[in-house]
Amino acid sequence: MLFAGALASQESNQDPIDLAFLAAAKARHVFDGRPAVKPVSFAPFDAKNRRTEAVVEQNGRRLRVMKGAVRTLAEACSMMPAAITALEARVSDSAAKGYRVLAVARGPETGAPVLIGLVSLYDPPRPDAKQLIAALEDRGVAVKMLTGDALAVATEIARVVGLSNIQRVADLKAANARAGKQGVDLFSGVGGLAEIFPEDKYDVVKQLQAGGHVTGMTGDGVNDAPALRQAEVGIAVSTATDVAKGAASVVLTDAGLTNIVALVEQGRMIYQRILTWIINKISRTVSKSVFVAVAFIVTHKFVVSAFAMLLMTFMTDFAKIALATDHVRASKKPETWAIGGFVTVAVVLGVAMVLEDLLLLGIGWTHFGLANNDPALYTFSFLMLLYFSAFSVVSARERRWFWSSLPSKALMAALLADVLTGTLLTRVGLPGLAPLPWWQVLAIFAYAMGSCLAVNDSLKVALIRWRVPAAVA
Repeated sequence: MLFAGALASQESNQDPIDLAFLAAAKARHVFDGRPAVKPVSFAPFDAKNRRTEAVVEQNGRRLRVMKGAVRTLAEACSMMPAAITALEARVSDSAAKGYRVLAVARGPETGAPVLIGLVSLYDPPRPDAKQLIAALEDRGVAVKMLTGDALAVATEIARVVGLSNIQRVADLKAANARAGKQGVDLFSGVGGLAEIFPEDKYDVVKQLQAGGHVTGMTGDGVNDAPALRQAEVGIAVSTATDVAKGAASVVLTDAGLTNIVALVEQGRMIYQRILTWIINKISRTVSKSVFVAVAFIVTHKFVVSAFAMLLMTFMTDFAKIALATDHVRASKKPETWAIGGFVTVAVVLGVAMVLEDLLLLGIGWTHFGLANNDPALYTFSFLMLLYFSAFSVVSARERRWFWSSLPSKALMAALLADVLTGTLLTRVGLPGLAPLPWWQVLAIFAYAMGSCLAVNDSLKVALIRWRVPAAVA
């Protein structure tokens, strides 16, 4: 039986079942002591006929050998219905233990073959599969198993890795056709699909997307390529074919699937950094533009020179770039780009900084003699906007209180460099920027720090809890 099954296999296909037969035949030396066998033709597995078939020549005679689904080969061997039923009962018993059972047959090239036995195969899940599924589900990612195995085999394998509610894809497709658009929920509510054909993977991805789900798909074969390309995140494993890797958006370089967890976390961390940049960009744009405009209306002069504004914009760009390295917390739930709540938070924070800037400017205007000293006024406004810019980044980078996590070293270095460089440049006395007394510089610094890290940070946390409560959960 193993001899015939190995003849009906081909190593070049890299099919796991073929390789299992060939490896077992080699380990048990089934070809030793037998007359040489010459291959004549080979028909690889096809989803329609559900078997592999080969014609070989031995001792001048041609022999047809095949292996495949039990019912398919039993019918090809013209077995009686009662015998087929008995075979399927044995198959069901093995399937309940997670074994896939194939039949092996042989016969003359043109005559009816004879079934010579059954072979049980076990394809154990990877040791890290259960841990991976648990880690993904803990992060709000629903995991589904897609397999061509029979329902009983798929159910047992799913139980081992922590999945449940495995359904036949044909049953779900029929129910989906009857239910119409509501059938999308049938696919999203199951833990896995059994007895699928390669084209079914693409259909499952499409159905899930139609239900509003962002879908990731893992695969390794040529037949997986359409589904990998259709999914928002197509993930090709390290041993995937070139076609699958070309269709995927992510290619794993290490064996196994545990890197998918890192992929999810990195994606969510990038999202948080982009969100920080958006909040900071909107709030700072509102604060600077509205402050300059309102101050001009009130004082009838520009309170900050064009040179000072360009210098500040150039300097603060380094801190904005450093946000890409910042320490962030990956959320436990999938992210969404519906950021209307965060835009509201950013605008409110920008308005708050405008009021705080105007208040400090009013104090300087009336108590520091800025009304009649334009170079000092420009320096005062420059330092005020610079310090507010630095401290607002420290607040905006956290959805919780600013002290909940430390900024990255690169971000801290960029912020410190901005503050120190800006302060030192104003002490040098650049054209249009007169040096201010140290006590005024320290007063501006303390005012900006208190406004951003006390007042505005409290306002930010309250607004996020109101508008985006999931962000601080």
